[in-house]
Amino acid sequence: MSPTALSLPQDAGCRCREPPGMGKRLLVAYGLWALGGPLGLHHLYLGRDSHALLWMLTLGGFGAGWLGDLWHLPGWVAAANGAGAPGQRGGSVPALSALRLAGQVAVGMYFGLAAALALPWVPQLLAQPLAVGLGVLLVSSVGDQASEAPSVLAAAFLTSLLFQGRVLAVLPSSLAASIAAQRHRRYKRPGAPRPRLPARLYHLGLAYLAFAAPLAYGVLSGAAGVLGAPLHWLGALPALPRAIAERLLLLPLRAARILAELLGFASPEPSTWSERRQRAYKVLGIPSGAAAEDVHRSYRELVKVWHPDHNRHRAEEAERRFIELQEAYEVLAGPRRAAAG
Repeated sequence: MSPTALSLPQDAGCRCREPPGMGKRLLVAYGLWALGGPLGLHHLYLGRDSHALLWMLTLGGFGAGWLGDLWHLPGWVAAANGAGAPGQRGGSVPALSALRLAGQVAVGMYFGLAAALALPWVPQLLAQPLAVGLGVLLVSSVGDQASEAPSVLAAAFLTSLLFQGRVLAVLPSSLAASIAAQRHRRYKRPGAPRPRLPARLYHLGLAYLAFAAPLAYGVLSGAAGVLGAPLHWLGALPALPRAIAERLLLLPLRAARILAELLGFASPEPSTWSERRQRAYKVLGIPSGAAAEDVHRSYRELVKVWHPDHNRHRAEEAERRFIELQEAYEVLAGPRRAAAG
């Protein structure tokens, strides 16, 4: 999730005509849609690289977008072959699209939540609005449209500042950035040359890594500290792979918790690092400033007590307490492990 995502190759919406003999075939597009649609293979084939990246990062627009592509494929193939390009523009400014606006808000929130989960040590006033803005800009760049990056990012940062970088800011920041993107929407420059496939794949790879690398780092950074009782079917794995697998399995639960906080169904997380540390000591039942050995011992004892496999009669409470213990241990033990490393 970095400015790398802003330097994407242009989509087929730029109306770049294919060289002779290089026309796109509808049957091939349907085949790629069926085989690798959630990964955006059909968009990559048609030169819609921004759309392909969006599908790669959201698994086909959270599934619904991939299914909706089926009806648009004939038009996209015609556009990729340069058919009917001029007549499809109804003016100098694209028409307002409620579907695109909804996609901008949804993807902006998704990117913002991913930043909150993967980069808890980065100030939220920086990571969250940047991620939200990049998500909105990615949706804005789909097809033959684009928007003004400075205006979108400014809206996201200013709105996040009003909410002091709290997780709650992800919704208003996404709304503000999406409205700014719609106000500054424009068509892409027609006739721009399309890079060759290796260059396109290179740019897509960089953009994908900009999103995936922080998530992977967030998983690996806490892997060494996940020493509690593993999920029962992971018990045969070595320590490090088991810890990584547990973190990956718990990631959707943590995302669900943040969404619950956003909707007011759960108490919000502390906003500052010192508040998070105080809450972590309270969750582990130890006094503030306790030694690392006390943190480790209390964590191991409590995860055994509250592991969901041992509390099937109170599964929801056990799941909530288990996640709280994991997060508290990461807050207290993570910086110490980093300093020791």
